Amino acid sequence: MTREADTQPERFEDALTELESLVNTLEQGELTLEQSLAYFERGIKLTDICREVLDAAEQKVRILTGESPRRAAGARPDP
Repeated sequence: MTREADTQPERFEDALTELESLVNTLEQGELTLEQSLAYFERGIKLTDICREVLDAAEQKVRILTGESPRRAAGARPDP
């Protein structure tokens, strides 16, 4: 792997790029089982990081637009 499993990317784009690279490497099917598990574990961590950043961005957009979480989820407004 190109990065230590403990290292957290500084930017969302870096995490996403690394995750894409991991997926491409895994899809090639040339890793040992141990390597595949390490890549998979790192991918899960990167996915969690990306999800947290996206959730925070979504919350910020809701605040800025004054939209409630219920309406943002596609729920119909109360009559």
